[in-house]
Amino acid sequence: MNLAAYKQEFLVYLEKEIQVKEPKNLYEPIHYILQIGGKRLRPLLTLVSCNYFNGQYKNALPAALAIEVFHNFTLVHDDIMDEAPIRRGKTTVHKKWDLNRGILSGDAMMLMTNQLMEHYEPKKFKGLMVLFNKTALEVCEGQQYDVDFENRKDVSIPEYIKMITYKTAVLVACSLKMGAIIANTEVNDANLIYDYGLQLGIAFQLQDDYLDTFGDVATFGKQIGGDILENKKTFLYLKLLEVISDKDKLILLKWFKTKDKSDKKVKEVTNLYIKYGISEMIKQEIDIYTQSSYKSLQNTSMNNEGKIFFTQLGNNLLNRTV
Repeated sequence: MNLAAYKQEFLVYLEKEIQVKEPKNLYEPIHYILQIGGKRLRPLLTLVSCNYFNGQYKNALPAALAIEVFHNFTLVHDDIMDEAPIRRGKTTVHKKWDLNRGILSGDAMMLMTNQLMEHYEPKKFKGLMVLFNKTALEVCEGQQYDVDFENRKDVSIPEYIKMITYKTAVLVACSLKMGAIIANTEVNDANLIYDYGLQLGIAFQLQDDYLDTFGDVATFGKQIGGDILENKKTFLYLKLLEVISDKDKLILLKWFKTKDKSDKKVKEVTNLYIKYGISEMIKQEIDIYTQSSYKSLQNTSMNNEGKIFFTQLGNNLLNRTV
């Protein structure tokens, strides 16, 4: 099966399991956020991981849906925290309905993830829940780090890597390990596929940082330079602070102290990134994490077909322009 076939089967399962019921004011927002798209990458990773570790991928559908429901729960609450009006080109839940329904529906989604895990027998349920609860708490920690960094002037690159690891990478890693657990994989293999996902997730987020500044507006799908305009302390910004001259540092900090949303701000900061070779530095960093992920993958006992699939998946994710 290719990813499109897995995705179709997953969407059929999602449609069957997530329906609007009473009270509609609680379940309509849940149905809405889960129907408005997204790549569905995380649940697909659960299914494919289970398959390539010689499990029955259909047995992984409840866990895959739990991952997708949890991911969308975080988006609903992130949008509330960010006061965001748009998600995936559609009105955000708290704007389409109201703040209280956004909060309550998000809470209900978190509980639904636990219910979906109840499809598994006790020993497997415990293993899945220990992993999931650890991951869910780390995602919350990552979000808090991200919020904290907005008002800090002394953020280090290791701290930034920890933040994106918790906020983004751990859920990718969890998705893969869940599939392995459901397939009754050996502990060592489950840990290795987790590490593959963790390293790849970090590389993926760094690639997102790169594309936000150096991507093509025609293919990236959102405004180029958004992180600069929002004064976000990305890897690009933090690396530049390490190598920049005192004179240019004053220019950089001047721009990052303002709420200026002009093209001039994006252009001048981007020029500083180019001047100091920051784009090449982040590409090197992406490659380090990517190669680390592939090393973990190769050390699993997965068959060659699976290793080729996950290597190609990594290549596709990290060579993307969107």
